[in-house]
Amino acid sequence: MEKINLAISGCLGRMGQQLIKSTKSDKSFKLVTLTENKTINKKINGIKIDINTEQTFKRSDLIIDFTVPNCTLDILKIASKLKKRVVIGTTGFTRKEEALIKKFSKKIPILKAGNMSLGVNLLMYLTEIASKTLNDEYLSKVFEIHHKHKKDYPSGTALMLGKGIAEGKSKDFNNLIGKKFLNKKYFPYGKKINFNSIRKGEIIGEHEVMFSSGKEIIRLNHEAFDRALYSDGALIAAKWLINKKPGLYSMRDLLNFR
Repeated sequence: MEKINLAISGCLGRMGQQLIKSTKSDKSFKLVTLTENKTINKKINGIKIDINTEQTFKRSDLIIDFTVPNCTLDILKIASKLKKRVVIGTTGFTRKEEALIKKFSKKIPILKAGNMSLGVNLLMYLTEIASKTLNDEYLSKVFEIHHKHKKDYPSGTALMLGKGIAEGKSKDFNNLIGKKFLNKKYFPYGKKINFNSIRKGEIIGEHEVMFSSGKEIIRLNHEAFDRALYSDGALIAAKWLINKKPGLYSMRDLLNFR
């Protein structure tokens, strides 16, 4: 089997570093390109860290991107010109930026996920089923905890789970977004979906969806113990995407959840 020439953008970030480690043990990939969005005079595994340019990405077949939204959009501009596939793990996009990603996906295959964990994507599927099954007496809310370095809140995964609740009710998620709390001990259920985000320590990620009728509470949760969970999922996504036509895909497509 011919190896996939892989580029990792945001290579000095937490996920970038983890991806570099994971590619060492996956024989499907040849790591050819590492980038950051500023000039850094450094090499990793003999590969010079470059900035994001057309020349930089020419050798790669696929780019895995864990950066920030404006950087991701710059990479997509380059990738669409070069016809390169992109796996996006970046979170925190605005609705306008989401629309731009969809536009780029008409030219190149893109797999975008707020969380690359197979378990979290199963959790989203179960959330959707629960939301669809439970009647309107059940109110819902989403709780998440991440390390103190994470800037955006709610997390991309928490928003994914919120979308799962909305899809289960066949409603527009944007119309169901409630209040967004940060570091609260308690937060209320509501007719809309309320979110609470905790930022502390070095916690990799915990997520919980709760449904309450006032007579009972149903909890669906997931806890991550190892950051390799996400890098392994991103590499699985990359292998799956390499043979796909242009389009915007998700981990749900990869897992064939209906």
